[in-house]
Amino acid sequence: MYLSTIDHPHTGDDGTKPSRKRALFSVSGNVFALGAVSLITDVSSEMVTAVLPVYLVLGLHLSPAVYGMVDGTYTGATALLRLAGGYLADVTRHRKLIAGLGYGLSALAKLGLPAAGNAVGAIGAVIAVDRTGKGLRTAPRDALITLSTPPHLYGRAFGIHRMMDTAGAFAGPLVALGVLAATAQAYDTVFVASFCIAAFGVLVLVLFVRDRRGDQPPKGTVSFSALGDLIRLAPVRRLVLAAGLAGMVTIGDGFVYLLLQQHEHLGVGWFPLLAVGTNLSYLLLATPLGMLADKIGRLKVVLGGYTALVLVYLLLFGPLGGWPLLVVALGLYGLFYAATDGVLMALAGPVLPKALRTTGIALIQSGQALCYLLSSVLFGLAWTAWGPASASRIAAVLVAVAVLAVGLLLRGIPATEEQHA
Repeated sequence: MYLSTIDHPHTGDDGTKPSRKRALFSVSGNVFALGAVSLITDVSSEMVTAVLPVYLVLGLHLSPAVYGMVDGTYTGATALLRLAGGYLADVTRHRKLIAGLGYGLSALAKLGLPAAGNAVGAIGAVIAVDRTGKGLRTAPRDALITLSTPPHLYGRAFGIHRMMDTAGAFAGPLVALGVLAATAQAYDTVFVASFCIAAFGVLVLVLFVRDRRGDQPPKGTVSFSALGDLIRLAPVRRLVLAAGLAGMVTIGDGFVYLLLQQHEHLGVGWFPLLAVGTNLSYLLLATPLGMLADKIGRLKVVLGGYTALVLVYLLLFGPLGGWPLLVVALGLYGLFYAATDGVLMALAGPVLPKALRTTGIALIQSGQALCYLLSSVLFGLAWTAWGPASASRIAAVLVAVAVLAVGLLLRGIPATEEQHA
């Protein structure tokens, strides 16, 4: 039903905004199509992600410092490719094509994992290729969401997309567990199955997602000099700084789950279910928090999300234990993602010129990913030097400071489209 409404307008026949009762379904069908692609792709990605930390640390016996470098590579090493992909998508105006290339590259990388075997260097190279695909696709995909949605519905649109994306992330670890149980812990089978699912996601993108190319922008609008003009826009500059600061104080999911696993002495078979708990919380909260962000202000929701992250880091070595710790920590962790991931992009959408929308989103994401790379390496070193308890408490203090700084940086960011010369 939703895929057939891709080209329908967002307003009623009389040009008015839809009623609140129908607001959820007033979002473009293109958003639902992109959400379906992300859902399928995340099933594939999370099949691998759910087993990778325990495989590397407990199976290959990597130290926390080495794992920090691998984890940083997984998210941050290809950050500059996000910027290249965003710029290329704006120049060619073929955002669907660039996103499709990224999805396809990530799918092919899944076949490289069985070939890598136990070689850490080869595993790192395969991960870099996979993240190259993610770097290429993320900004064009998010730009397509904003170009398919009126500004007053950005929060809702990103919330719906992230909800569907997280439904795949929720299912991925469960699928991985099923494959492992059926194949006597054969990790290669997980990787091959992950490739097949990712390839199906690319097919859905080709068949159902519609590009949003619009009119040809004036000559010179998309150029290297225009990029300089973009970063000179005060709201854009503040968003890049805030995203980088947030990335600098955020540690990887794998670290959080490893700390919980060690604290509670969980068996290896339970490890993938930690990601399931986070994704369930994210799945349930993504759309409500996106709608709340449109209503009360996106910055308030983002800051609330990072406040939840402070609590997660404190709980890792706090007074709670057992199932109460797992439920509260994973619930708050999912809330953090639901309140920050798509909402930050919704916050950025109105201040970015349409002709450079993809490049601007990529610029913000690249700054955050590069800082995340540094954060993962530093946290791994801090764990090795001072122990996990001290490292996690230091991280909590840094996130609390970042909440105040991000609030000051993003205060006054407009919630509606601005006109740019």
